[in-house]
Amino acid sequence: MTETAPTPEQFWEDFYRERDQIWTGNANKTLVGEATELTPGTALDLGCGEGGDAIWLARQGWQVTAVDVSATALERGARHAADAGVRVTWERHDLQTSFPAGTFDLVSAQFLHSPVERPDERATILRRAAAAVAPGGSLVIGSHAHWPTWVTTPPHDVSFPTIEQMLAQLDLGPEWHVETAGLITSPSKSPDGVEGERADSVLRVRRG
Repeated sequence: MTETAPTPEQFWEDFYRERDQIWTGNANKTLVGEATELTPGTALDLGCGEGGDAIWLARQGWQVTAVDVSATALERGARHAADAGVRVTWERHDLQTSFPAGTFDLVSAQFLHSPVERPDERATILRRAAAAVAPGGSLVIGSHAHWPTWVTTPPHDVSFPTIEQMLAQLDLGPEWHVETAGLITSPSKSPDGVEGERADSVLRVRRG
C-alpha cells in the first residue's frame, strides 16, 4: 500500500516536535543585511519558524506579523518574543491555501524550501508575497542556492531556483526595481563535523 504524503502542517509539526529548539534564535543574515538600512514600518515574515527574524525586526522598530504553518513553531516564537520584551502578531497559515490580509512595507521570505511543497507552490507564494508589498515597500527573499558542499547524497528532493528563475517566476511589473541580487557564501559544518560551505542567494526588490 502506498503511504499518503504528509500535509505541510503535518510535516512541519513533526519537524518542530522532534526537538525543543530547532534554530539558533538568530536572525537570518540574508534579511539583516538588507533590512538594516530600511526605515521601519509594517513587516510580514513568511515561514517565521521559531521567530528569530520576527523578533529581530521588532527590536528594530518594525510592526511585525509573523506567519507559519506549524502551531508549535508559533507557540515557541510567541514565548521567545515575550522573553525578549517585543510585540509580534502571530498567525498560522498554510501559505498555499491562505495568506495574511493587508499590505506591508517589508515582506520577508527567508528559505521557503520544503520537501513537501506542491508543484509551483513556492513560486505561487512568492507572487502573493510581492502582491502584499505596499507602494514604496520591499520584498526580501533569502534562498539556498544548493546543498552544502559536504552533502554527497541529498536526503530529499528540493528545488533551489536561481535568482534569474525567481525573477521570472515573480513576473514583476515595471514599477519594481531590483535593489540586491547576489550570492552569500558561508562556512557550513555537517552534523558529523565535516567542514564545508554553503551558498545562499539574496534578492531584494522595491515597489516604486
